[in-house]
Amino acid sequence: MKFTVFSPDGTTSREQDFAGLPTFEGDKGLQAVKEVIVAINANNRLGTHSTKTRAEVRGGGRKPWRQKGTGRARSGSTRSPLWSGGGVVFGPKPRDYNKKINGKVKALAFSRALFDRATAGEIAVIENFGFTIAKTKVVSKVVGLIAPKGKILLVDAPFAAETRQAARNLERVSLQEAAKLNTLDLSQYNKIIVSAKALEAIIARAAGGKN
Repeated sequence: MKFTVFSPDGTTSREQDFAGLPTFEGDKGLQAVKEVIVAINANNRLGTHSTKTRAEVRGGGRKPWRQKGTGRARSGSTRSPLWSGGGVVFGPKPRDYNKKINGKVKALAFSRALFDRATAGEIAVIENFGFTIAKTKVVSKVVGLIAPKGKILLVDAPFAAETRQAARNLERVSLQEAAKLNTLDLSQYNKIIVSAKALEAIIARAAGGKN
């Protein structure tokens, strides 16, 4: 498959063929992409939300007023869910949201997501992220030439310290190592800019079915 390959400064480009990218027809793999994205998002949830039931709220041991003769509704505790400051009925408790996904399903989803973004022209290749000076404006200029708008993901294998330092203050730019790239990363950005070395590593991962 052919990709647009940009020079390190982003000013010139050419077409280059990268062999080995998995291809798909029809809807094959789309369900796997959905399942994996749902699982990744679920696994990222902390599940630490918690509320107290009436048994756990402090106080409320004494009956607020006598049962009869006051003209008010009977009440047994100020910690009732009907009272302000009372317990919560069926509130959330800490839980584990983790979902397990079969390795073959992960590999299929990764390959399908990679194929879809590539065929849509949403993956741009840069010869290398050759930023010898850790300057944010340098990275911003190069990224702006390749992808002027939207959320951008930069992928390398691995990133140089200068690139990480220069790109960390760009709000619309995120960084990911090629070895850690997943289906969600491939799906949630408007444009993916990947180094030639990283793209070869990604294609090797997809072809080998190891994700």
